[in-house]
Amino acid sequence: MKTQFRRVILVMLTLAMVINYLDRSALAYAMPFITHDFHLTPEEKGIIFGSFSIGYALFNFVGGVLADKFGPKRVFSWSMTVWSIICGLTAGAFNFWTMFVARAVFGAGEGPISTTANKVVNNWFPIKERARAVGINQAGGPLGGAISGPVVGFLCITFNWRISFILIAFIGITWAIIWAVIGTDKPRDNKYVSAAEAALIEGETEAVIAPEDTGAAVPAPSMWKAILQPSILATALSLFCFNYVLFFFMNWFPTFLVETTGISLKDMSIVGVLPWIAGTLGYISGGYIIDYIYRKTGKQLFSRKVVLVTCFTLCSLCVGLISQTQTALGAVVLMTLAFGFMQIAAPAYWTLIQDAAPKEYVGSAGGLMHGLANISGIVAPTATGFIVGSGSYAAAFILAGCLGVLGASVVALFVKKADRHSPQKTLAQDTGKTL
Repeated sequence: MKTQFRRVILVMLTLAMVINYLDRSALAYAMPFITHDFHLTPEEKGIIFGSFSIGYALFNFVGGVLADKFGPKRVFSWSMTVWSIICGLTAGAFNFWTMFVARAVFGAGEGPISTTANKVVNNWFPIKERARAVGINQAGGPLGGAISGPVVGFLCITFNWRISFILIAFIGITWAIIWAVIGTDKPRDNKYVSAAEAALIEGETEAVIAPEDTGAAVPAPSMWKAILQPSILATALSLFCFNYVLFFFMNWFPTFLVETTGISLKDMSIVGVLPWIAGTLGYISGGYIIDYIYRKTGKQLFSRKVVLVTCFTLCSLCVGLISQTQTALGAVVLMTLAFGFMQIAAPAYWTLIQDAAPKEYVGSAGGLMHGLANISGIVAPTATGFIVGSGSYAAAFILAGCLGVLGASVVALFVKKADRHSPQKTLAQDTGKTL
């Protein structure tokens, strides 16, 4: 029987993302209840939503560097344990400031997850499988968001909002224990991986060769030189726009439905699941679509860019149109389409980083991209809070749609193919494949 333990690793990564978004989106569904208890203004709600990304954006980069230095297994274990404990402690918040601090520290705990997961995929999957592995792994995020609505809504209505945070914390700690038992940094170090599977995975790793194609080894560049590439920075700017739309939706859409359409809290918890389901299917589909285009064309960069630019543009148009709708049904349909298109585009960001960065700095490059991009997690909820406080949800949707178009345009215009004579040329390039 052919052993494919990397599938087990992928299941664990996907479950980690499910828990990540279950934790993260729980606040959006609990916010109407928290607002009632703490008497929060729209501006205060926006600041609390944004406080998550104060710690999150910083530890995106820190987590990526730590994953390169200490290995993704340990960083994943630390991260999941810390954020689960803080998630449980959130139940003890009693006013605006205690909730603000809890969310900021909680964000720091969750910061390393996506970057570290990308490092695991880079270590555990051959090049031809990486886009779909990223898609399946990251699809756990919207799946967690889909689960969060009915679960947190039910717990808040049946018990109270504090119980939901405590129960989610236990789920995260359970995952961390299992990961500590079965996870390893590299396939060859795992007792469950056959020699054949390790050879398959590591047979397609990147090779460092000299610029003159002589085959002579050259020293690896410094971390900063390796990751401060124009294409990586352009990808980070695009992901900033992407995450602005994501955080805007994740934090404010449930409240928008309740406050402007008259939908009940119970119904909101149910219909709010639909965009997340579309996002889950979109993320998985995006990875397979990218790999399919790559197989058919042999053009690695093209396969990433065409999916990202097309689908993110369609997403942005749908988000902008929500500003013109007056009904809950219309808003939910448009946001479901928007989130589906958005998540089809999402795997391209992580595969672009894997393509651009030297293997030894994939974690750091991903952390830089993710950290810079997640400053939007501070800006989007806070800015939306002030826009909504002025009485205009429509302006908030139009702004998010415009930033989405900007994000797609940046990738189309400024993300370029790596220099063919780079010291970090890959084996695929060396054998003549077009990137």
